[in-house]
Amino acid sequence: MIELHDVSIAYGGRDVVRGVSLSVAAGEAFGLVGESGSGKSTILRAIAGLAPPRAGHIRLAGQEMPRRRTRAQRMLAQMVFQDPYGSLHPAQLVDQSLQDPVAIQRLDDGEGRIARALAEVGLGPAQRFRFPHQLSGGQRQRVAIARALILAPPVLLLDEPTSALDVSVQAAILNLLDRLRRERGLTLLLVSHDLAVVAHLCARIAVMTEGEIVETTTAAHLAAGEVTHPYTRALLEANRF
Repeated sequence: MIELHDVSIAYGGRDVVRGVSLSVAAGEAFGLVGESGSGKSTILRAIAGLAPPRAGHIRLAGQEMPRRRTRAQRMLAQMVFQDPYGSLHPAQLVDQSLQDPVAIQRLDDGEGRIARALAEVGLGPAQRFRFPHQLSGGQRQRVAIARALILAPPVLLLDEPTSALDVSVQAAILNLLDRLRRERGLTLLLVSHDLAVVAHLCARIAVMTEGEIVETTTAAHLAAGEVTHPYTRALLEANRF
């Protein structure tokens, strides 16, 4: 469902991602871990079409993604961002935030799409007509997930989706994402610096540092400490995984 081949991405003439290749099967939850600045969020932005690569190829659902994507191609992958308060317009009701993708993509049955998406993430009419500041952090992130689901994408790109939440709420959001993956057949690509969060959701995990993937392993191997690259071992120690 997601294929990257030798992808390099540059900002200001400097490569921040170099020669990255990875493959994620349909229905799989795949994790990408590394410290801040390692390039993992940039990869998500490239897959979403927000940061076109300088070199290499990106394919979604078997389709080569050009620099300028069609409307149908843009609907293949949707992002859920780190800070749900920052990603929702503070002066808009939740309803308006959910109406926007329907209007932009000129979709039919907007009312039905919104109601179904809210129900799938455990929200209802009471939350629909509130402002983001009237919701808890967990509810705001559920709204952000519902907004992504409205377009019925096969791929969800998750950029540190629980790091801004209380620890008590993180597991509930991760469990929600796993349920949605199973029920909808979604493919998930989860970026995080927290190995425990990634291992909760993902069976396979790639480790990034300084713009490169240095090791691809499994959650089981991480839990057992069976890793090969020195950076992965240092990451394990730092996370006390």
